Amino acid sequence: MSSIELTPSQKQILTALINLYRQAEDAVKGEDIAAEVNRNPGTIRNQMQSLKALQLVEGVPGPKGGYKPTANAYEALDVQEMDEPATVPLFHEGERVENANVEEIDLSSVHHPELCRAEIHLQGSVRNFHEGDSVVVGPTPLSKLVVEGTVDGKDDTSNILILRIDDMTAPAEEPEH
Repeated sequence: MSSIELTPSQKQILTALINLYRQAEDAVKGEDIAAEVNRNPGTIRNQMQSLKALQLVEGVPGPKGGYKPTANAYEALDVQEMDEPATVPLFHEGERVENANVEEIDLSSVHHPELCRAEIHLQGSVRNFHEGDSVVVGPTPLSKLVVEGTVDGKDDTSNILILRIDDMTAPAEEPEH
């Protein structure tokens, strides 16, 4: 199923739907998705028709209706759908970000002595993060890694923060595994 090629707009809308669905645990209204991705609700309705045709979204009729992502949606975006994922906290300007979980940390330039960057893949929106903001990720479940950095950029479509790493720590004792 992962052979589906989605447009950047479809990826952004589908990612927003998955994030909002995780928060609400119920059908998500098109207006809520439109607000999340800063688009017109009519555009969202049109995109949802094509996502339904691709079997990535199902419509829920009625007053409490809206849209739900299908299992194919998670697969198309390569998002892990776990019942109880390990929680990796995220702090933005010293405040814990609720409804966000760190899915992956990619260290992209550890070989550069003065400038180390990391890509932080989130389950949750990166919309409220801006260049220059302070971010702390972790501790991670096994290694207890904590990454402190400054936002250098972001990818709203894929929910990725690009951090310039200021500090990384992990305890020197044996990890718990």
